[in-house]
Amino acid sequence: MKKINLLLLFVFITIANSYSQHYSVTKKINVAGNEGWDYLAVDDVAQHLFVSHGNVVNVIDLKSDKTIATIPDTKGVHGIAIANDLNKAFISNGKDNSVTIVNLNTFELITKISIEGQKPDAILYDEFSHYVLTYNAKSADATVIDAKTNTVVKTIPLGGKPEFSVTNTKGLIYVNIEDKNEIKTINTKTLEVVQTWSIAAGDEPSGLAMDLDNNRLFSVCGNKLMIILDATNGKIIKKLPIGDGCDGVTFDAKKKLIFSSNGAGTITAVKEESPNKFKVFETIKTQKGARTLTINKTSGQLYLPTASFGIKPEATTENPKPRAGLEPNSFVVLVVGSKN
Repeated sequence: MKKINLLLLFVFITIANSYSQHYSVTKKINVAGNEGWDYLAVDDVAQHLFVSHGNVVNVIDLKSDKTIATIPDTKGVHGIAIANDLNKAFISNGKDNSVTIVNLNTFELITKISIEGQKPDAILYDEFSHYVLTYNAKSADATVIDAKTNTVVKTIPLGGKPEFSVTNTKGLIYVNIEDKNEIKTINTKTLEVVQTWSIAAGDEPSGLAMDLDNNRLFSVCGNKLMIILDATNGKIIKKLPIGDGCDGVTFDAKKKLIFSSNGAGTITAVKEESPNKFKVFETIKTQKGARTLTINKTSGQLYLPTASFGIKPEATTENPKPRAGLEPNSFVVLVVGSKN
């Protein structure tokens, strides 16, 4: 009987360990302010985190978790692109159709550029071409800025509402087209769209990430699917379930893990076992509203902004789709890390 009990205990521990969480929220960084948020970005060299927050950008020192700067006058800020080789950060301002450029060390304003594109949202810096691209939701195009001279070079029509974008670091840029369920490829030499791929089953793609070594694209969609494509030909390799309300995805190249941030309050972690084999690794509990994320390539930690919500008001004729207000002083950045 004793041997049987020990055997049962061993089996129980083995099963429990197999279902144990590898990742969890390890801490929360409090940030002052009561406005909304969108994307965030890590300066891996300085270990600073740039967080979009209403009409400002908060800069957090990741060594101390303290806010060390607040970049003002970024009306309706959406995204931040880090250019370490140029010592600049580029910030897309959706409410006044502009891009703010600041010094990465001092956070002081270098210049602010007005663009023709309407409602700039996601933003990307491509070190290969030294171009910055803003993806303009209302005008369905991309504004190309020369990151060295801080001047607008071209506007690229995209034929639909662009969302997040990634670069293969070799002359091609990929961007999700949310209202067309497509991915478009831009050649940075010609600044033209050279490929358009349907992602079919995926609806309303938002976040996009890439495995550069294996040429794999990871597009997360509003209908709770992650679509995995071959970036060389647009072939769909795998479709996997993710959580509800996703708006961001990132790839850990060291651990071969893809993380989808879901606004319902979870992260779906997907394991890349080989270039053509993927499976859901685990579901990580976060917090409602944590729909975007970024990764610290040095530490492997994930960062997700969110806040606490009040009671959602009743729908009215004037406001048929009301949103719950934010609770004062509840804005935080969740830090998600591995237990291993």
